[in-house]
Formats: sequence, C-alpha cells, structure tokens
Amino acid sequence: MELNNLTVIVVTYNSGHCIERLSAGLKNASNVIIVDNGSHDNTLAQIALFLPQARIEASASNLGFGAANNRALALVTTPFALLLNPDCEVSHQSLELLLTQAEQQPQAAMLVPQLMGARGKPTLNYGWVKHSWRSKGGVADGLCCVGYASGAAMLLNMTVTKPHGYFDESFFLYYEDDDLCLKYFNARLAIIVVPWVQVFHASRGSVKSGNLIKQEYWRGFHHAQSKLRITQKYEGLKQAKRLKTKKMFSASMAIVFRLLTLNPRLCARMVGRFIGMSQFLWGTK
Repeated sequence: MELNNLTVIVVTYNSGHCIERLSAGLKNASNVIIVDNGSHDNTLAQIALFLPQARIEASASNLGFGAANNRALALVTTPFALLLNPDCEVSHQSLELLLTQAEQQPQAAMLVPQLMGARGKPTLNYGWVKHSWRSKGGVADGLCCVGYASGAAMLLNMTVTKPHGYFDESFFLYYEDDDLCLKYFNARLAIIVVPWVQVFHASRGSVKSGNLIKQEYWRGFHHAQSKLRITQKYEGLKQAKRLKTKKMFSASMAIVFRLLTLNPRLCARMVGRFIGMSQFLWGTK
C-alpha cells in the first residue's frame, strides 16, 4: 500500500541517537517533515543519512513541541498527518494499517495506535477526559473512543481538524497533547484508539544531553509550568493557585529528600519544578 495520503511529522531536539531506528519504518514514506528545534548534536546529519527524502525545517532556537508541530502542520497537503516522536519505532505495515483505519473512519479527528514500552508490554497512552473522571481498566482490545491520547503518536484527519486548529503554543512542553485532545473532545470530535496497530515508544528517550542535571532541571521546570497552565485553563484560576501552593510545598520536601539520598538528577528535577511553579505568570484564560 502506498502512503501518498499520509505525511509523517517528527519534531527533533538533540535526537541524533534516535534517527536510525526511527527511519526503519519510514524509508518508503514519501512525505516526511522534520522540524528541528535548534539541535546542537548530529541530528541534521543523521536525518540526511537515514531519511534523505525528508523535508527539514530547521529552527535556530527551540520553538517548543506544540509550536514546532504547528509549523509542520501548516505545510501538510495530504489528507492525513501522523505526529510521531523521534523515540518511536513504527513499521511500514503499522503505518498502512493506521492509514487504512483512518480512511474507514472519515468522521474521526484523530486515531492513535497502541504504544508499546521497552519490555514489549502495552502502555496506557490514552484514557478518558482527566477532568471528568478517572479512567479504569486496562488497555483497549478493540476500537474505542477516548478523551485524550499521548502526543507521541497521533494521526490527524486534516479535513476534520483544520477548522478547529492545532496546538496551543503557550504550552512549551508537556500537556500540549492533553490540551489538543480536550479541544477536539469539547467540539464532539472522535478520538479513536486502534489497538492492533502497535508502535514502540522509548518514553523520555527523544533528547540526549551531555548535561543530565540541566536536562532534568528543565524537564521539571516545563512540566510544572504546563501543569499550572492546563489547570487554570480548564479548572480555573482558584484551583490552579491551590495546586501551585500544594506542589511547591511537595517539591521543597522532595528536594530535601533527594539531597539526603544523594540523587542529583531527581533533585535537579524537583528544583526545576519548584522554580517553574514559583515563576509561573497567570494568564487571562
């Protein structure tokens, strides 16, 4: 099956170590757009070597995950677009199956595969709307509609989704996929899980930095900021301020604990969370 109706979009940032494995299932994909967020490793060289057909949109700086995807989505001319993390591995057959299902579900805004973890076990990369009630049960065993899905791998029907827009660029990193799914869910658009399509995902493996302490700090910082942003957006300012107080206290306690246990990476992440919470600027949403 040809993949002429599909564009694969990948956002990279110091992801050179991922490209060879990522490319294995994309060699026959004629439409690939890669937005590089100012990598300073060998990412661009690896793309040229293993995915020579890819269109590269190189940014001088890190735009953020959502903004980079928006940049690529504006260039898509095919009916469908697959957003794929660089730390994912997908076979050509899986791409075919997902595209076939999308063509059979023309009313759906989004279709998502079953992500598989490092040990070959399925992970819960989807669920119900978190602000409605907590999902229960295991992974899906058939087609089903969900309220949100992980942005590591999501196929978008461009005709259905374009009128509603894509990522809120005020989210630099984390929770932008939750926000996008909530936008479609609130518009009564279907988000469908296709569990027989499996994609391997090395969670948190997209970025490889020479300074792990700094990497963990920024991971904690952006996670904290995005958590407050999505809470304010959907649950209100009062709830977000309450969460800020709670999380700053728990982060300060965690910093002390991590120092005592001599765990500098986790300590850096907790410091990042504390600073991220303390520096968050309340918006109008």
